[in-house]
Amino acid sequence: MVYPQPKVLTPSRKDVLVLTPWLAPIVWEGTFNIDILNEQFRVQNVTIGLTVFAIKKYVVFLKLFLETAEEHFMVGHKVNYYVFTDRPADVPRVPLRGGRRLLVLQVPGAARWQDVSMRRMETISRFCAQRFLHEVDFLVCADVDLRFRDHVGVEILSARFATLHPGFYRAARRAFTYERRPRSRAHIPRDQGDFYYVGAFFGGSVAEVQRLTSACHRAMTADRANGIEAVWHDESHLNRYLLDHKPTKVLSPEYLWDEQLLGWPAVMEKLRCVAVPKDHREIRHR
Repeated sequence: MVYPQPKVLTPSRKDVLVLTPWLAPIVWEGTFNIDILNEQFRVQNVTIGLTVFAIKKYVVFLKLFLETAEEHFMVGHKVNYYVFTDRPADVPRVPLRGGRRLLVLQVPGAARWQDVSMRRMETISRFCAQRFLHEVDFLVCADVDLRFRDHVGVEILSARFATLHPGFYRAARRAFTYERRPRSRAHIPRDQGDFYYVGAFFGGSVAEVQRLTSACHRAMTADRANGIEAVWHDESHLNRYLLDHKPTKVLSPEYLWDEQLLGWPAVMEKLRCVAVPKDHREIRHR
């Protein structure tokens, strides 16, 4: 395989941080060679699982999610789409590439969208033990109300990866919307924290995702017993967990962006996943 030689004295990017203080790479366009990575992961013969929850009216986003994933997500690799829904009859039929499967897993709905969001951690943890450990090598956990717009491939895979929140990647830690109440298990003091991670796109090896989701579920259960709910629900607990258990790879906001709210700044050479515009009140309360 022929490719350009890496140059020790020539950094891949000069305008962004590409390595955390704990030596985890931060993935931006220009920091990786996808041909090398594809070859490495093909040799390992990996299968990637993509989990998505399409509960209640959120099922309307599923067709675009799956169609754009087929165009841009892990192209050339084996993929299992795990669709959790309370409306299995409404799951669209989307043509799939060879080596890719769509598996519909029925789960109950919930009265509040917050409960749907928080229940996701318990559900993923349970299915890791029941089947994911036996079926895939890596899990990617995504929200359904996004679309893939450019390449998202094996460059994201690592034992435990998380994505920088598009609204906070420039912010100081004191501005992060962590849970600040000490009563909550998600509490992070104002003088602590590395980055603010978005809850809509994270993952890793199945074993690591099981540890993460199990820990977040236990913490949310403890909070519920103490009569408190973290400010941003499962995302707050995800950030607490990742403060104590650092990601082994961090994805730049290229991997989850909101162009409608934030435009397209020059530092984002590609927008790989973008939020789908929607009326939150209409979707969440129907």
